[in-house]
Amino acid sequence: MNRRSIAIIPARYASVRFPGKVLADLEGKPLIQWVYEKARASKADKVIVATDDERVMKAVEAFGGHAVMTSPDHPSGSDRICEAAEKCSCSGNDIIINIQGDEPLIPVQVIDELIDRMRQDATIEMGTVAVPRPREILKNDPNKVKVIFDAAGYAMYFSRSMIPYLREGGEETEVFHHWGVYSYRYDILKRFVALPESRFEKCEKLEQLRALENGIRIFVLTSNLESIGVDTPQDLEEAKIKLRQMLNRR
Repeated sequence: MNRRSIAIIPARYASVRFPGKVLADLEGKPLIQWVYEKARASKADKVIVATDDERVMKAVEAFGGHAVMTSPDHPSGSDRICEAAEKCSCSGNDIIINIQGDEPLIPVQVIDELIDRMRQDATIEMGTVAVPRPREILKNDPNKVKVIFDAAGYAMYFSRSMIPYLREGGEETEVFHHWGVYSYRYDILKRFVALPESRFEKCEKLEQLRALENGIRIFVLTSNLESIGVDTPQDLEEAKIKLRQMLNRR
C-alpha cells in the first residue's frame, strides 16, 4: 500500500545572513513561490509551507499556496516540519519530504526520485541527496557539508571538514557535497526530533548526525543535477542569473 507523500517547506522569515530571504523577489515572484511550485510539480500528494511568521503565511496564501503556522521556538527545521506534519494528520509510514525554503531551483526530478525510493523500499527510514563535486571546491569551505556513504548507499558520516581526507600518496576517490533535502517516514521523523542533541551534532552543528548516532540509517541518493541555495544576497543574484539561463533555454 502506497502511503501519502507530503512535501513540507520550512520557511522562517528571520535569517542571520539574509533576513526575509524567503520573500525576496526572484524574477517577479517571492523566493518561496518558486520552491512551492517546484514541489507542486513533483509526485508529492500534498505541499505545505511551515512558517512562524504572518508575512510568510500571507505571501503563500496570496499566490494560492497552503501554509500552516508553527511555533517560533523550534530549534531546527526538522522540528518545524514535524509540527506541520502533525497538523496535517500524518501517520505511520507517510512519507515526509523536507524541501528547504531557500532552494528555488531545486530540480523536480530529485524530489520525485526521493519519493520513489521511499515507496519502493520500505526499509529506508530516512533519505537525503548528495552530488559529486571537485575536491578543490569543497575542501576549504565549511559551509559545504560533505558526506561519505557505504557500498549500499547509506551515510557513514557528514562533516564540514573534508572527507575522505586524501593523504599524500593516497588514492583519490570521488567526493560528495551533501544537499540538504530529506525524506522521512513520519514515525521516524517523530522519533528523530524527540532525541536529545547528540555529541557530534553539537560539535559540527549538523542535526543529521543525531540520526546516525542513534541508529537511524540515512540513504544517500546521488545525483548529477544541481541547485542554488540562497543564503545571502549574493546567492540571490547568482540564482537570478541561473534562472534566466534556464528560462532562455526553453
